[in-house]
Parts: sequence; structure tokens; C-alpha cells
Amino acid sequence: MLLGEYEHTVDDKNRLTLPARFRDAFREGAVVTRGMDGCLAVYPRAGWEQLAESTFVDLDPLSREGRALTRYFYSAATEAEPDRQGRILIPPRLAEYAQLGRDVVVAGVRDRLEIWDRDTWRRQRDEIEGSAEHVAERLAGRRT
Repeated sequence: MLLGEYEHTVDDKNRLTLPARFRDAFREGAVVTRGMDGCLAVYPRAGWEQLAESTFVDLDPLSREGRALTRYFYSAATEAEPDRQGRILIPPRLAEYAQLGRDVVVAGVRDRLEIWDRDTWRRQRDEIEGSAEHVAERLAGRRT
């Protein structure tokens, strides 16, 4: 399970050093793609395959929404191999999508990492912290 929040930097060659705690999970490679809410999502290769099998295979290719969501994730996805220092390359088009500056936050989110521009992450985190109790209450109400 991928957990935690780490401040890092992207170097001049668009490489990000994965936090040491996460490197074993990405030993077999990674898939980097657009995430939701303006971040990048980084899946261990096996995790990406599980996501594809459990989520995308059930989307109806004849529905507009199914095609759109499949395109959204697959068209931007790229394989990344961590180098000896644990760095992965962030393609320029993905860095642009997430509006990444030099300073980023790498957040472990169960089955994936999310890469956020540091200022955007802080705004997102503040929003989550301000509404988490209300969201939990609404979700708890659905259980009954």
C-alpha cells in the first residue's frame, strides 16, 4: 500500500526522484498518466494492469462516456522505468497538464502515487481537510 506525503523537486530534465519508501513498488516499472483533479497518477506496472482489467474492461466502448474515459487515461499514459537513483521521467505534456513547477508533492494514495504541483496540492489538501467530515457523514448515510 502506498501511503504518505513527500515534498520533492523535478529537475531540469523533467525527472522526479521517487521517495525511497516507494521505490520497491516500482521496481518492475511504472505507468504515468493524467490523474483526476489536475494531478498525475503513477501506478506500479502490475497496478496499472489491475486497474485496466477491473475498470476499463467494463466500460462500454459503444457509449460516449466509456470511450471518453478510456481515451482520457490511455492516450496520456506512458511507461516509465526508474533509473538507479529512483528517478522517473515526467513527459512534458503530462507536466504541462498538471501544471508542475519545480516543487512538487508526491502523495501515496493506496494503489498509486499522485504528483501535484506543491501550491496546488496545498490548496487541494486544505479543501479536503475542510470538508472531510461532511463527506464522511454523507457516505455513512448511504450505508443504511
